[in-house]
Amino acid sequence: MDVILGYVDEFRHMKFRKIILQIVSLAIVVGSALSIWKSLQVVSFSESPVVVVLSGSMEPAYYRGDILFLTFFNKPFEVGDVIVYKIKDQDIPIVHRVLQIQQKSDDPLDQLILTKGDNNQVDDRALYPRKQMWLERSDIMGKIEGVLPYVGYITILLNDYPSLKFVMIGLMSLFVLTAKDPQS
Repeated sequence: MDVILGYVDEFRHMKFRKIILQIVSLAIVVGSALSIWKSLQVVSFSESPVVVVLSGSMEPAYYRGDILFLTFFNKPFEVGDVIVYKIKDQDIPIVHRVLQIQQKSDDPLDQLILTKGDNNQVDDRALYPRKQMWLERSDIMGKIEGVLPYVGYITILLNDYPSLKFVMIGLMSLFVLTAKDPQS
């Protein structure tokens, strides 16, 4: 607690110009993060190029807390692909394997897809909206191309304990605003 009070006291004694410099530094950090996110969206063609596994339904392939990297290229999906899809009116995307595919037309991208979690007993039809038996391309966010095991567990903690999210943001902002200027 004394460390935090020390940072707050230091912030109070800063000169106006230094405070503005620190605020600009914070804005650059936030802007850089947003730029990286947008760049990943452009490169991967996915609206959400990075997701975190939140449940154990895909074990042993993917575990809770794994960070998954997605792409959404103009290629047809195949049985066995692991995809991320989002159900209308639901906030949390689902990571499951393609179990079955039906072609709707001669267009290879016009597919109906049935999914299932590796660790689940039955397919996902019970998860789909009422009267929907298949996923369409518009429901899918992307195909898994890479994984960072357990690195996303912090995201799970921040979602499970929302107050921790505000503490983390506050501490990071405080550290950026009170960082020592290397030229002084």
